[in-house]
Amino acid sequence: MTTVTDSQIFRNIFSTPESSAIWSDRQRTAYYLQFEAALAKAQGRLGIIPQEAAAVITGKCSAVDLIDMEELQKETERIGYPVLGAVKQIVKMVNEVKPGLGEWAHWGATTQDVTDTATILQLRDTCSLVSRSLDGITSALRTLATKHASTPMAGRSNLQQAVPITFGFKMARLLATFERHRQRLAEITSRLFVLEFGGAAGTLATLADTGLALDVQEEVAKELDLKVPEIAWHTERDRIAEIGLFFGMLTGTCAKFAFDVKLLMQTEIEEVQEPYYPHRGSSSTMPQKRNPISSVYVTALAGTVKQLSTALLDAMVEDHERSTGPWEIEWIVLPQICTMTHAALKHTQEMIEGLEVHPEKMKENLGITKGAIVSEAVMIGLGKKIGRQVAHDLVYELCRKAIKEDRLLLEVLLENEEVKKAKISKEELTRLCDPANYLGLSEDMVRRVVNSPSASR
Repeated sequence: MTTVTDSQIFRNIFSTPESSAIWSDRQRTAYYLQFEAALAKAQGRLGIIPQEAAAVITGKCSAVDLIDMEELQKETERIGYPVLGAVKQIVKMVNEVKPGLGEWAHWGATTQDVTDTATILQLRDTCSLVSRSLDGITSALRTLATKHASTPMAGRSNLQQAVPITFGFKMARLLATFERHRQRLAEITSRLFVLEFGGAAGTLATLADTGLALDVQEEVAKELDLKVPEIAWHTERDRIAEIGLFFGMLTGTCAKFAFDVKLLMQTEIEEVQEPYYPHRGSSSTMPQKRNPISSVYVTALAGTVKQLSTALLDAMVEDHERSTGPWEIEWIVLPQICTMTHAALKHTQEMIEGLEVHPEKMKENLGITKGAIVSEAVMIGLGKKIGRQVAHDLVYELCRKAIKEDRLLLEVLLENEEVKKAKISKEELTRLCDPANYLGLSEDMVRRVVNSPSASR
């Protein structure tokens, strides 16, 4: 094992089979062949290379199994780049059909054209996985938010109970965030799915005398279902950095959810729990434990993606028209960023879909402050009679008294002379001290998010 993503034990935890396949040597090479086939088809149609050569090149690029991967490894180690080794094998295979035809392969292209376009195709497939995961996550969150739109729980600020909210409100906030991520992904991919084909320095000089250089570019883009670049982007790496940093943001949201789950799973709180599987999260020495395993994985994955994605900012600092080193940073970190991002999303979706929610425990925890959690409601109620600041200071002291004497805030309020002078009835004070009556617009906001146009999409 060299990394957790290729480990037989860890690879399906810190990666996924689908994303690993996309970033495998085999699939990367398949994309090289796809580019070479598209180039040959386009140039054959336009008469730049012989139709016969185009047909044979396309045929030899139709199956990655035709490539000798061991030979490609040796050539890559010798040359420094895998594309030339792959092209040499294509040329050899085509020349075996008819001598000389293979020389038309890779006509007018450069190594980075093939490499960058293959990377874009890998990212396109990765984004497809991410998009499907986002669909699953948002669908599960809509269900959870709707189901618990009216389930009261303690909102928390600085790890202290703040004011009551509903669990649906908490999930709707998460849903709104993931919906924004869906919008971001759509915006980013419109800039990302772009062909790279410019030749040595991006000027298409080798094809300029044909008068068809830009036509070739358009035809290759059409073959690969990519956009035509407005200009070469060999050393302008903003597209790659943008998607990598987006994955950092996306997994950061997953980690925020995982962090909340970890906190809510604490023995003293127990308001939610990760989906139950026999022995999952168990301890080798403490049989009673049920550790937040998926949350732990998401936290680790998100932290790693964040660190790796910043390396793509270094990869942006490339010299002149073809760089000396920063480009290769992408080769190192992109496979890890993409596979780990999909793994984080997969864990997150599984957690949301199977999350165990305990409304009775939420209700119990709302009562542990003996009414102090609704001190704001009491303050506002009293403030209408005696002024907000006066009411604030009075309720502050009465909360301290209730805590010190281990009594209900309602009891302390009812016996206080200043409260009596405010002439607020016992019924009104009782209503103000019930957390279920101080949920604000939690339910309305859940409905607004769940029924928003982006959510219904």
